[in-house]
Amino acid sequence: MRQNRLIKGYKGRPFRYAEMVITGKLIRRLRLAAGLTQRQLAELAGVSQAHIAKIELGKVDPRLSTVNRILEVLTEIRGPKCKDIMTSDVKFVRPSATVREASELMTKYAIDQLPVIDEHGRVVGTITDRCIVKNLKPEIADETVENIMEPPLPCVPEDTGIDKVRLLLEDYPGVLVMRGKDVAGIITRADLIKTITSPLEVG
Repeated sequence: MRQNRLIKGYKGRPFRYAEMVITGKLIRRLRLAAGLTQRQLAELAGVSQAHIAKIELGKVDPRLSTVNRILEVLTEIRGPKCKDIMTSDVKFVRPSATVREASELMTKYAIDQLPVIDEHGRVVGTITDRCIVKNLKPEIADETVENIMEPPLPCVPEDTGIDKVRLLLEDYPGVLVMRGKDVAGIITRADLIKTITSPLEVG
């Protein structure tokens, strides 16, 4: 089985393997490099394990859409993840903290948002410079965070590809990175910009 086609990726962007001859041997090599079994790749790509086996052995000529899905899965797994670029030392406040305390923390660390996390470790909201300005009044400093906070930032698993986070950051000031039920880190637009000038070590 040989596919000498232009493989289109997410939103029409070519995959990095787009100009290569896509063979069953290549797909097998990429799968093994990603640490996936045939069954795991099949589940992620939405096909049967038997179909993956036949593709790798060159016994079938799969549809272009199937090749696209397989390469999308393999590219996503091999690409940089949230855990590779996130800031692990997450600054946060409790709902009962005052706006003064939140403002001091934001000023000290030059950040424009803080997750609001309760005593049980649950993310219950976000306080941003925008919501402080929106509620600005003489007594705002002694107001509690829970009275003016905004909804929580979006949360993603730590193995999420950074392309998906980039889309979220077009609408939100930050994205929380989760390890199970715990907050493992945060990604802001500044973290993405750093990847332009700093080498990215993929973990």
